[in-house]
This record gives sequence, structure tokens and C-alpha cells, in this order.
Amino acid sequence: MSNESQTIRVGILGFGTVGQGTWKHLVENAESLKKILGVEVLPVRASVRDLTKDRKLAIDADALTDDSMSIVDDPGVDLICELMGGIEEARVLTLRAFANGKSVVTANKALICEHGEELFSEAEKAGVRYAFEASVAGGIPIIKVLRESLVANEFPLIYGILNGTSNYILTRMESEGATFDDVLADARDLGYVEADEALDLDGVDAAHKAVILAYLAHGMWISLKDITVEGIREISNEDLLAARKLGCKIKLIGVIRRNFENNHISVGVHPALVPVGEIIARTDGVYNGVSLTGTVVGTVVLTGRGAGQDPTAGSVISDIVDVVKGMKGMNSQPKLLHVTPDECTAATAKEICGCFYLRLRVDDRPGQLAQIAECLAEREVSLATVSQTPKDEDRSAQIILTTHQTNEHSIQLAIEALKQLPGVKESPVLFRMFDPNGFENQ
Repeated sequence: MSNESQTIRVGILGFGTVGQGTWKHLVENAESLKKILGVEVLPVRASVRDLTKDRKLAIDADALTDDSMSIVDDPGVDLICELMGGIEEARVLTLRAFANGKSVVTANKALICEHGEELFSEAEKAGVRYAFEASVAGGIPIIKVLRESLVANEFPLIYGILNGTSNYILTRMESEGATFDDVLADARDLGYVEADEALDLDGVDAAHKAVILAYLAHGMWISLKDITVEGIREISNEDLLAARKLGCKIKLIGVIRRNFENNHISVGVHPALVPVGEIIARTDGVYNGVSLTGTVVGTVVLTGRGAGQDPTAGSVISDIVDVVKGMKGMNSQPKLLHVTPDECTAATAKEICGCFYLRLRVDDRPGQLAQIAECLAEREVSLATVSQTPKDEDRSAQIILTTHQTNEHSIQLAIEALKQLPGVKESPVLFRMFDPNGFENQ
């Protein structure tokens, strides 16, 4: 596209919730975008899996196709929005777009997590942009903040809520006493849940985003198989009540820590008890929240809607505007990383320290708690608090424990030992207790 062209024609790969939202907002905001950019940004084609499916957004049938590659290869399309999800097909289409000299805007965190290094390199070689603000934290401009606004900082700690669906479910469970299954059904009806529900419920979606943030902040790609990834299915209403008594709320959080003395990085996604005084603990509903602790700025917290059509579509359009500005020569492409990365390695389980919450169901008999305490002590895990509730109907008891600071290696040894301990009736439920002021990656 020459700088003199008066129209940027956008092709959208994938016409689900976000794709339709992007098309809708591009059309509705066409005049304001033209005032900002000096050109018209016009969605012209979109690809779908099923041409016969009814859609909420009515567009000309001629604009739809089930052949995504035809859009990528169409000389009448200047810019590609890859919103289809999945990995391999999206990768092939993205690389083809680069080869055709077309920039790509994406919301596909799974693709970036799996093939980001290759895709960023190929975009650079082709002299095009690969923009991905919509891939992390919905409506929060976290990637721009990391790459541009806080460029003078290094980040010993980044943590927060990276999945609005899980946060919506936990908020409803806590505030209403509603069951997990009932709230999940409502979340489906509202369009908050991914087609593959495990992405939201098992922490995978948040983990993809945490990996991307870790790379942007520290220049290291960490494989999902090398980090702790846990979801929200094990969280009960009893756990939420117990957390409240401890002055905390349970949130599914991603945590990225870097020890600048040895350049070790830890990344994890898991439910955690967060003190109610923290902004992240008070970030409820479909909202995401990210706390950045920088060496210059201190702590900055950003919150915003993280699930639903409009927040993500808004981030997609923000990226489209940035890319079009670059095509028009109105700004230069920012560096992918805000700092030149040092050589980093992953922290070991013994280095990742913190306190933990345990829920056990055991035989209600004398000496059972003493056995548990001894089992934990042998693995260098000491108890901070203990709460026990009898369950008369089956002669069992529920025990809720919190620990003093220990490490991931010791607590996992302890969990495995507790599973084999006589009188322990079910697999223990484990959550982290996260305190940004006291949790140290030593």
C-alpha cells in the first residue's frame, strides 16, 4: 500500500465473537478512524468455518468465505486480522501473509506462545508488523505499557488476573454462594467461555498470556510444560469462605518473578489466596488486573474488562490503528522488547518460595492431625494455622491448614506423602498464598 492510498482494506480470519466485534466497530467508528489516520479503514472480507451458520452481525454474503488462504492471497486486502484461534493453520496463514508483505494483527495467544520466536523473526525479515495487544488481558493495554510507557524499568515482579472468565466464576461463587456448575452455565450463556473450556477453567489461557508477558519483560521463552499451570475446578465454596477468614480472596493469578542477582525467572499460573488489601484481590467479575513492579516507577496496577466481545475487539482495533500509522509513515515500529535481554534461566522448584493453603478430608480419629503435622515436618513444611470441621455423616473431618514459608519442591514432596498417609481419604487440595510484599524468589 502506498502512503497516498485512501483506503486500507482489512481481511479478518475467523468470524466468531471477536471477529464480528472487530468488523462492527471498524464500521461504526469509520469516520473517527479516518480523522485520526487520514485514510479509511474498511473491513472487506472475513473467513468462517460454516457459511450456512446464522450470525448476529449481518454482512454481505459475498464478503464471507470458508477459504482463509484466499483472503491472505487477495491483492485487494492490505492488512490481516488473525482471530481464528488454533495453532497450525493460523501459523501457516500468518507466515503466508508476511511473505505477501502484509502485516498481521492477532489475538491468538496460543499461537504466539508456541511459535512467537519464529513469527516475530519472520515479520521482521519481511518488513511488516505482527501486532498482538489483543492477545493479553482483553481491554488492558499491558503490552504497550511494557514496551513503551515503562521502557526505563526492569521488572522483578509481574502478577495478576489474566483470565476474565475464571475471575467471573470465582466472584459469583464468593459473592452469592453459587455453585461452580451454575456460574459456569451463566458464563457460557454470556459468551465468556472459550469453545475449548479447558483453556479458561484449567489455567491454560492465562498461562499463554503469562508466557508472552515473561518474554516481553525478560526476553526468555518459557515452555508451558516447564511451569506450574493449575485451574479453578478444585476451588470450593468452603475454600472461598476459609480464605475470607484469613483476610484473603482466592484468585487465579499469573506470577512472573525475576531474581536479578542470578537472572533466574519463575512463571506460574495457579489459584492463590491474595490479601484483600491488594488491588488485584478486589478486581472482580470479568475484569483483568495486572500489577507491574518496576525498578524505577515502583508498582503500577492496570485493570479492565478481560472477557467478552468489546474489550478484545477494542484491542484489535488499537493494533490496527498502530499498524496503519506505520504503513502511513506516521510512527516507527517500537522494539519488541523494552530492554535488551540478559541471558536468563528458569528458577528451580527449590528457589520458588511461599506459603501454602491445604484442604484435607481425613478420618475423624485421635492422632490424625499429629500424623499430618509430622508428615509435613519431615518434608520441611511447618504449619501456621489449623482449622478442623467434623463431618458426622461419614465419620470424617475436613482440615484446613496454612503453612509458613517453604518452597515448591518441599510442598510437592509433602503432597505426595499425604496422599499415601493412612486416614487421608481424598487427594489434598493445594493453593498458594500470594503476598507481593513477602513472597520471594530466592
